[in-house]
Amino acid sequence: MTPSAALALPDADACYRAVSSRDRRFDGVFYTAVRTTGIYCRPSCPARTPHQRNVTFHPTAASAQAAGFRACRRCLPDATPDSPRWDVAADTAGRAMRLIADGVVDRDGVEGLAARLGYSARHLNRLLVAELGAGPLALARARRAHDARVLLETTDWRTADIAFAAGFASVRQFNDTVQEVYAATPTELRGGRSRSGSAPAGPGAVVGVDVRIPVRLPFDADRMAQFLAFHLVPRVEAAGPGWYTRSLRLPHGYGVVRLDLADAAVTGLVRGHLTVSDVRDVGSAVERCRRLLDAGCDPDAVGSALGDDPVLAGSLRSRPGLRTPGHVDGDEIALRTVLGQQVSLKAANRLGGVLAELAGDDLPEALHRDGVTRVFPTPAQVAALPGDAMPMPRSRQATLAVLATALAAGEVALDRSAGRPETRAGLLALKGVGPWTADYVLMRALGDPDVFLPGDVAVRAVLADHGVSGSGALADFADRVSPWRSYAVMHLWAERLDALAAPTSTTPTPREDPR
Repeated sequence: MTPSAALALPDADACYRAVSSRDRRFDGVFYTAVRTTGIYCRPSCPARTPHQRNVTFHPTAASAQAAGFRACRRCLPDATPDSPRWDVAADTAGRAMRLIADGVVDRDGVEGLAARLGYSARHLNRLLVAELGAGPLALARARRAHDARVLLETTDWRTADIAFAAGFASVRQFNDTVQEVYAATPTELRGGRSRSGSAPAGPGAVVGVDVRIPVRLPFDADRMAQFLAFHLVPRVEAAGPGWYTRSLRLPHGYGVVRLDLADAAVTGLVRGHLTVSDVRDVGSAVERCRRLLDAGCDPDAVGSALGDDPVLAGSLRSRPGLRTPGHVDGDEIALRTVLGQQVSLKAANRLGGVLAELAGDDLPEALHRDGVTRVFPTPAQVAALPGDAMPMPRSRQATLAVLATALAAGEVALDRSAGRPETRAGLLALKGVGPWTADYVLMRALGDPDVFLPGDVAVRAVLADHGVSGSGALADFADRVSPWRSYAVMHLWAERLDALAAPTSTTPTPREDPR
């Protein structure tokens, strides 16, 4: 069994084989609960392997918690990378998990989550219990417990501030949950350390926190950093050797995050520093960084599926762990994609900077870092601009306005609440939005792993070099690399980029820009 087969929970025998071999590839795919100890672990837990008759397997940490098991303090099962199932399947359960991770239940309640997904609260609860072993409240509780543990370990904030930051309604609820999930008090989880006098982290206070985002190895950190550096919007983003900084528009305020990717390919952790204007946004900000980094990707499953393809085999060997970068804000990447229609990547980035200057917001000075001082505008702010505000053709300005208006009105939702087919259809219904634009937005904003871009000039050029040309051959290639077509596109783009960087290559025309 490989993780690629784990779109549903593997059978008990397959799960136990993974546990017996301490296979790290399955961390986050399922959780092992041990009846004799009352704890649940990740599959790679270094503790002695329990007998098979004493274990059960759960699709989520919340499911194990709901069954009465506590988290193992040795392997920290809640610190695993996201399950790849949520992005691969993208069914209602998967979309719910993404929204819960972003804090929707904490902000809007179960009713708000259900409304976004188009269900009644009762039906959504039944569906999630059937699919994931826990309802939305239990899933949100597990997320809060994880966020609280991380803050206890990485900050010297008061426990009351941590409770508030993690989304708990009261300190008592925070203490009870930590005790139930980890069989320890907050002070015990902190290792006995006391608060050393940091500033309170209440609403409206600018606070900083170190973050650690786990990723599955192999992880091509260099390519991720390169991709992000190539797509910088001035004053909204910045990058340097092995690091990337950007501003964030968050539910309660603003934030700035700096991600350090230099050693992530070795450690399996992307470390960084997050500063927010409202402590309640810490969890949402970290979740959006996970999306950006494609942290839920299962590189072994991708490699297993694509590694034998005659077109991609060489790239898989030379670029193992290549990810499909997501984005921190679906609306932003959609607007930026329209800005990039029919122009070079450099020009698209420049136009993004112009739009941010015209319609975006200034960051509070306390959040400034690495030259990042602006926040990209909301769709409503873009829709309010005069029709001739941007230095680009009228037709593209009209498309930008139509898209911004649709996003602001909620006619198209890019927060992962809607199904991908419906979202794509909604985008294509907008004048000026074609298949390339819609599919690229699905790839970056919704984390769709199965997007192919047959009209992309760089994709067609690389495939032609491998003898794949014509609509029939392109369709055959797309069929055989499904359901990982987005990763296939990333490998083709990487190959094209390396070819263009070679000393003998010619300068690409704007439409040849490998995105």
